[in-house]
Amino acid sequence: MTENPDMDLDCIGLYCPEPVFRTRVALDELESGQTLRVTADDPAAEEDLKRLAKRLGHEVLELKVEDDEVFILIRKK
Repeated sequence: MTENPDMDLDCIGLYCPEPVFRTRVALDELESGQTLRVTADDPAAEEDLKRLAKRLGHEVLELKVEDDEVFILIRKK
């Protein structure tokens, strides 16, 4: 990931729907324009987190899948 996020959220070992719930709570804590980096290993996390960001109107800046781990960087709108 290229950018230093304002907040990091580690969801390794958590399975649906927990990463989505925790990401939503973390995004609520951020100010507009700040970024959140989520790391997860739930197979559903990539699609679930992209869908969450879109539904809430936030921007996915970066998405990387490496060794069964998903790294997603979201900017709060």
